[in-house]
Amino acid sequence: MSGTSEGPAPATELDRAAVTDSDFNTSSRTDPQAYPEPTAYPEPTAYRSAFVAAPLAMAVVDREGLVVSANGTCGELLGCASDALVGRIAADLVDLTSDARTWHAYQEVLRGRQARLRCTRRMKNPDGQSLWVQVTVAPLGSGEPGVLLSIADVSSQRELQARLRHLQMHDPVTRLPNRTLFFERLSAALEPEAYEQGGTGRIGLCYLDLDGFKAVNDTLGHRVGDRLLAAVAERLTRCADEAGFARGSAPLVARLGGDEFALLVEDSTGTDQLADLAEAVLKAVQSPFDIAGHRLSVSASIGVVERHAAGTTPTALVQAADTTLYWAKADGKSRWTLFDPERNAHRMTRQALASTLRPAIERGEFTLEYQPLVGMEDGRLRGVEALVRWNHPQFGMLTPNRFIALAEEDGSIVPLGRWVLATACRQARQWQLDHPGEPPIFVSVNVAVRQVWDSDLVADVADILAETGLAPGLLQLELTESAVMGSAGRPLQALQALSDMGVHIAIDDFGTGYSNLAYLSRLPVAVLKLDGSFVRGFQYEGTGAPPNPADEVVVEAMIQLAHRLGLTVTAECVETSAQASRLRRIGCDTGQGWLYSRPVPPDRISELMARQAVGNP
Repeated sequence: MSGTSEGPAPATELDRAAVTDSDFNTSSRTDPQAYPEPTAYPEPTAYRSAFVAAPLAMAVVDREGLVVSANGTCGELLGCASDALVGRIAADLVDLTSDARTWHAYQEVLRGRQARLRCTRRMKNPDGQSLWVQVTVAPLGSGEPGVLLSIADVSSQRELQARLRHLQMHDPVTRLPNRTLFFERLSAALEPEAYEQGGTGRIGLCYLDLDGFKAVNDTLGHRVGDRLLAAVAERLTRCADEAGFARGSAPLVARLGGDEFALLVEDSTGTDQLADLAEAVLKAVQSPFDIAGHRLSVSASIGVVERHAAGTTPTALVQAADTTLYWAKADGKSRWTLFDPERNAHRMTRQALASTLRPAIERGEFTLEYQPLVGMEDGRLRGVEALVRWNHPQFGMLTPNRFIALAEEDGSIVPLGRWVLATACRQARQWQLDHPGEPPIFVSVNVAVRQVWDSDLVADVADILAETGLAPGLLQLELTESAVMGSAGRPLQALQALSDMGVHIAIDDFGTGYSNLAYLSRLPVAVLKLDGSFVRGFQYEGTGAPPNPADEVVVEAMIQLAHRLGLTVTAECVETSAQASRLRRIGCDTGQGWLYSRPVPPDRISELMARQAVGNP
């Protein structure tokens, strides 16, 4: 409860209307002694007739707080004759003692230290009906002692305000609480005083949207769509009521906008309770709807969050639920998914990486390591594959699988790919200059499809080769099988132009995609790199695991057909000498894997070349 006071400064209102629903009691003080006689102040005769006939309930109160006189309207409002009010304690008549702030402000007005008090109170009229009144206490003025207390019935205004608030806080289509009221309730539930005095101290949220609603809205129109939303709202409310039957309080169901709904569970008992609610909602929504002669079927994807209320904010809770809803949709829709902190941390890391990719290129945070490509027959170093690393200031050294997909999504793969190409070619040329007596080794660089589409790859390669002085035959560009197979138009033209330039084109991870060897005859491809899954099927030394004969047959067939097409074959993920022996026996040209070397810095490749030059490969 609160009251409103105004001092000599501009008026300040203290409204307790929304705080108390207590009935008005004209005899709240139970002192058995008779009311003391009020001080006999001369009545303001100049205003007597206006005072008596006024439609506004008014009473003159002395400095002691006792009623000196009251008009007929005041008596009617309070259910007694106006003369019977004389000598009564004015504060009791309109409940000014129920909260400390209002009582203090009232006393200040009586003592002449404050200009006015205004507050709102709920009371009952003589018929027993509740009404709202606005109470104003102000000095009589013109030097007259005492104060004037007026009581105005503001019930109609309050009812209008209540109706307007209801409209503002509820969705007109489903009649559910809207986003504004939802966040108001959520914020209140997360206030410390809401959970520290009792309850479980936990809060849960089911955040859902409808799978298939857009199709209904687009094909049958918004009127049918709105009726479907209203029907969904009824089922959600029924689920909430059933969930709250045993607990005494049902979850709040709200429509947050579009086809998004939320069920807020205050004082949740744990994830099991939220999971049961989500399951019930899924079943309820999946049952067909009969609307306007149409039998409609939709489903729901639900993000579920349950946690301690302490330390949680409305924004954090809803963001977690929204993220989890996204996971539910990504996992296949028509399901509920529980918030996973580890998965969320990975998502946050991914977002952090995506937002800093382009600046990282400019800051020079990327570096290259090189993994040797070794001839299967003689074990000599023939080339290297350039592998990019991101030396992230926060997350440390990151391998390509952590950021290449992000770079392809936002287009930063183009400047990053250009940097990798230029750095690798420059390094290959430097090795050639440092070891003039040795056959030069080639460098193999991975190229993303987006680099072919979003940049002039042919011009970039030509410029870089000219700048670094590296011969085109010492550059190999690797593209994935799925990117090369079916190439037409610009990609095929680019690959052909690069091949005509003398650059070798290799298909990476071959055997995992289309595997259309016949199509290779129409592509400017020079090298196949067999996916490591085939090599892993060969017997491992010391494991006792039997080899998979089918893997060896398939690999041998691919190698033989590739050779007939004039292609060379590189096997990836060679880790044991047994694998190397089998690959050598079936005719594989080069191998790459930890049997030979892990990816290493450029100086280690220089050491390998130096050892090879003196006959120690």
